[in-house]
Amino acid sequence: MLIRAKAPLRIGLAGGGTDVSPYADIYGGAILNATINLYASATIEPLDNGKIILDAIDLGERVELNSAKELQINGQLDILKGVYNRIVKDFNQAPLSFRLTTSVDVPKGSGLGSSSTITVAILGAFAEWLNLPLGEYDIARLAFDIERKDLKMAGGRQDQYAATFGGFNFMEFYADEKVIVNPLRVKSDYVNELEFNILLYYTGTSRLSAQIIEKQSDNFQKKSKKSVEAAHKLKEQAVMMKEAILMGQLHQIGEILDMGWYYKKQTAKSISNPLIDEIYDAALKAGATGGKISGAGGGGFMMFFAPKNNRYAVMKVLNSYGGEVRAFNFTEEGMHAWKI
Repeated sequence: MLIRAKAPLRIGLAGGGTDVSPYADIYGGAILNATINLYASATIEPLDNGKIILDAIDLGERVELNSAKELQINGQLDILKGVYNRIVKDFNQAPLSFRLTTSVDVPKGSGLGSSSTITVAILGAFAEWLNLPLGEYDIARLAFDIERKDLKMAGGRQDQYAATFGGFNFMEFYADEKVIVNPLRVKSDYVNELEFNILLYYTGTSRLSAQIIEKQSDNFQKKSKKSVEAAHKLKEQAVMMKEAILMGQLHQIGEILDMGWYYKKQTAKSISNPLIDEIYDAALKAGATGGKISGAGGGGFMMFFAPKNNRYAVMKVLNSYGGEVRAFNFTEEGMHAWKI
């Protein structure tokens, strides 16, 4: 028997950074994101030899351990170990024996929420295998707790919920780590037009999002006027983007993205760099009307809105920087697990 699960990665369309503490706790945050057909996958093969084999095939990392109630967190495949530890602890499981194989469709540090998405996929596989009573909010919150509390990984709150729920979602973030997911019913014509006009560009570089998010959190903690006021504008941007997409005012999206990019850079210095700024300016000169870095910033994926038929000219310019434009489609389904 094999137990498999997959969860979709996401692109953030507006409001990025307002899900980070302490901003979300003090002021409340709002983000609009949407999942795409790039995935994190997990497969569990039950064993009966008293071993635990962890194999992240995309990273080329493999660990073989003796089965135990708790695996040591030591920098080797800690997300995989962290999920196992929490499953055994929270659901009073005896030590398990299995092979866990994981992979993600994009490089590590891409800005598409890959760490949280693989956490959700692994949780989904365990829940399917052990018949655990976990709903969507339960899985997303447990994934958040594993990453942010157990493993002390800095980050926001949107990624776990996007991967679990799937689709277009307007998310609200409050104190006590409360999250409300509002699924959006977006007309298929609008979705098709967004797919045609949005270019997803991998810069060829990855980044450590935790360092950027820690700086953002520090700025919010110190109540840096510049950072807090910028985050207020990003929260407004999320509402503007939601209205534009639901009402079909797609011509406004580039301008809304451009506004968000301006304010996003105010929340922490390391979000952009000279190369990212150069790529952004070149894309706008070629016909894009706005764009942003995906995730915390500093590298990974960028996205641009190129209306009319400008996508081809923008694509040509982007390719000249040595990165790669990745084709994608939006998805409606979140994490899904099954047995074979």
